Amino acid sequence: MPDASQHISSNPNALSTVDQMLADGVLAHQLRPLAKAITLIESRREDHRARARRLVETLLPHTGKAMRVGISGVPGVGKSTFIEALGLYLIEQGKRVAVLAVDPSSSLTGGSILGDKTRMELLSQNPAAFIRPSPSAGSLGGVAEKTREVMLACEAAGFDVLIVETVGVGQSETAVAGMSDIFCLLQLPNAGDDLQAIKKGIMELADLIAINKADLDPVAARAARAQILSALHMLRPASPNWTVPVLTLSARQKEGVAEFWAAVMKYRETMTASGEFAARRRHQATAWMWELIDAGLRQRFREHPRVQRELSRFTREVALGMSTASTAALKLLGYLNE
Repeated sequence: MPDASQHISSNPNALSTVDQMLADGVLAHQLRPLAKAITLIESRREDHRARARRLVETLLPHTGKAMRVGISGVPGVGKSTFIEALGLYLIEQGKRVAVLAVDPSSSLTGGSILGDKTRMELLSQNPAAFIRPSPSAGSLGGVAEKTREVMLACEAAGFDVLIVETVGVGQSETAVAGMSDIFCLLQLPNAGDDLQAIKKGIMELADLIAINKADLDPVAARAARAQILSALHMLRPASPNWTVPVLTLSARQKEGVAEFWAAVMKYRETMTASGEFAARRRHQATAWMWELIDAGLRQRFREHPRVQRELSRFTREVALGMSTASTAALKLLGYLNE
């Protein structure tokens, strides 16, 4: 196989022959080229990053048609079981489903350690589904750094529904809400009282809340639903056109899944009619640009020769109280002007 860096035209944005074949395979809805494209997108090698940027630009005109669904919830709430049940239901409705399961990373290898694919056995074996476990690799919020680009690749590959499952810790809820059309929060029947629900802050982000495992204790599930509804009334709604529904379901028993998806479709219809659906995507695109700018500036800062020479000294001085953090930061940032 020829080297991917060969056969590049004078156009700096042109794809190599190998990457053009990769793009053609993705657009032909082939899973193997899609998997290879995602591996390229997630690579940290600088030459791979350049190739990935050109690849995503090529795929971009073929994106934007899928429904992007974010799923979050505390560990143990049954996210993987629910996503498998939802995915199988959608496939029965004639949809193609891609699941991006962002796992916490191994501190030794950097790879995924939860292995969502093994917990979605039936879905992973279905030809209309594509499951990609991706290590968060220490990214803020437990959402992989390249998740947005991966979503675009999956859309270009013709998937109708993209489901992003987060680790469910730290700032993951904020991160997934910023890249999905609808952010869905899974809760357990013992959700806690109204005050605890509000203190979590998560309620302000949720577009739809579902209490999973309701079959284990229906009474507790109904009580949790009432508590969450009460908490929502104390919060300012994110949209004047949408009231956040609180559903009860059992993913293991396949109960309430159809009702969940009906609520998702009602949300899309309502937000599209008000113009908020398109506005949300526009806002996310510009926010993504600024995130990349921030990340690029941090990388350029750390790679600056003078910063690399002086950073450890200033870090030590701040730690020992010999210098203030603000003074050290200003001096280090000043090196960028040299």
